[in-house]
Amino acid sequence: MVEVANLADEREVAATFAELARSEGEPPLSLRVAPQDRPAVEKLLKKSGHADHDFAEMDTWAAALTIARAGAEGEDTRYGVDRAVIAAAGARPVLELEGAARQLGLFDSLPEREQRDLLAAVVKEAAAPDRGLAKSWRSGDMTAIEKETRAGLLADPELRQVLFTGRNLRWTGLIARQIRSGKRPFVAVGAAHMAGPDGLPAMLAARGFRVVRVE
Repeated sequence: MVEVANLADEREVAATFAELARSEGEPPLSLRVAPQDRPAVEKLLKKSGHADHDFAEMDTWAAALTIARAGAEGEDTRYGVDRAVIAAAGARPVLELEGAARQLGLFDSLPEREQRDLLAAVVKEAAAPDRGLAKSWRSGDMTAIEKETRAGLLADPELRQVLFTGRNLRWTGLIARQIRSGKRPFVAVGAAHMAGPDGLPAMLAARGFRVVRVE
């Protein structure tokens, strides 16, 4: 079980993104954030190879994800863990917890005010030094990982509910249904979804499952 099963089909995922992201007459990106954040927006736009007026036909959430991805250094989604898990599944069935359309639809459903909060958070995270999430995961420091789930865009209560807590709650139901039907799924999700009282292990435990950490 993975968040999105068709990651390798980049054309289909891109088409879904383009369809949901489409808009008209949007203001320049710098005008969608508070004045104090505009220098950081300009810096991120330059880093990502975009201009301020490039997003007139794109929703704010989509613009935020676009510049976040384009501005990321040293990251290539072609070599993500999720793709490795899907490839290793072989002939085993791969089930989606969410799917690209639903995942992107969560962003698309956000009110404009929350989309602009997302943009501001993306800009601020890009300007901040790496907080070492990968190192925390490798060392098994779930306290540090949980701290990350309360920072950045997830520090915003509305964004946290839609993009973190609500998703974990839905996924927990899907995972529980598979287990209770006699299946033994291997579930691969982002590290942050495993941490804290709103994480998948805690939510599964609350439903009566015995959760054991394997080291």
